[in-house]
Order: sequence, then structure tokens, then C-alpha cells
Amino acid sequence: METKTPDVVHSVPPYGHAICSEKWRNSSLIQSLKGGDVKILFESELGVADFHLPNKSSILYVSECDVIAGNGYKRKLVRYRNAGSSFQQLVLVERTRLSEQYFSAMQKFVVFDLGLSLLPVGGQTEASQLITQIVHGDGRENPFRRRSTCRLLDPLVLTLVQQIPGVGKVKALTLLQNFTILQLCNAAPAQLEPMVGQASAQQIHSFFHKYASAGS
Repeated sequence: METKTPDVVHSVPPYGHAICSEKWRNSSLIQSLKGGDVKILFESELGVADFHLPNKSSILYVSECDVIAGNGYKRKLVRYRNAGSSFQQLVLVERTRLSEQYFSAMQKFVVFDLGLSLLPVGGQTEASQLITQIVHGDGRENPFRRRSTCRLLDPLVLTLVQQIPGVGKVKALTLLQNFTILQLCNAAPAQLEPMVGQASAQQIHSFFHKYASAGS
């Protein structure tokens, strides 16, 4: 079901919904989201963000073409970071065979220079699966979340977590038994240490966060 919602630049969609930039209307990503039972609200005034999700997170999508084209994407990322909204700002980046050689520089810029959370995806299909997981798995507080782990352990999310340096399959499984993907993005090293050890905990935290340098 598609609904047009005016003036929702900073709006949080209800559980099970995603607010999507109008430019995505005819994309395969949107079709996949609908197949995952995500209700779409289109909006032409989201600013730089591409998606707003029910857990107060926003997503900026960086395609393979954006990565390969050069540094133009950096200006867009800076504008996204500077928007300074109350949303948790996520960046989804297409990590493909063609964009692989540029990925480490992209990761450094997003994570260490801008202090944003980066989640690599293989393309729009994987992105839609991840967004569906966030919408249905992280969209509202659920007292039974830790017992309902089957959705969190789907192959996409498991593969995503294993891309973190120092995290293999066993540690990824352990982490996903205790954290949703967005909780993992925000977890402090002390929260991770009991499950993966001190060195891996720091690597996971560094993967998602800019090193604190001042005023903390």
C-alpha cells in the first residue's frame, strides 16, 4: 500500500513502514521491500536521506556507480552528516567486484572522518533485505527480541557481521544472539568483550564508530 505523506522531512514512520525518497519509487529495491511486507510512504522532501525507518534511523544509499565515479559522493555524505537530525544516520554502500578497490577509502571517510555507521551491501536486493530486517526487527521495543533470533541469523546479516575485521562465523553468531544489527552498531567495547574478547570488541567498535578525540 502506497501513501503520499506531505511535509515529513523529520518524521518517523509507524512500525512496519518506511518513508522513502520519491526517486526510489520505480526501483527494484522498493519492489523487494514490498515483497518483504514493508509498507512504503513516498516523500519528495527527505533532504539528502533516502529512507527513514521506524527506529528513528535514516539511510543514505551509495551505489556502485557513486563509488566508482569519484569523490562526488563525499559532498553528499558531508551534507548528510551535517543535517544533524535526531535520527541515527546510517550509510549503505554497494560493495561489489567493481567497487571493491575503492571500499577501504570509502569506509575510512564514512566511519573515521564523518563518524557515521557504514553497512556494506552487495546491491539493491541485499539492501532491501537489510532494511526489511531493521523495519521488522528493530522498529520497536520487543521484550522477546533476544529469544526470536531466527530473523537476525539470516544469511545476509550473518555475512554482513562477518565482514567486520576479526569477526568470523562463530563470533558473528554469538553477537547476533545478543544484539540486533543496529544495537551492534552502537555497542560499547565493554558490552562486546564478554562475548568476543577485548581485541575483537575494539575492532568491532572501531569498524562502526569514529574514534572519540575531544570532549568525551
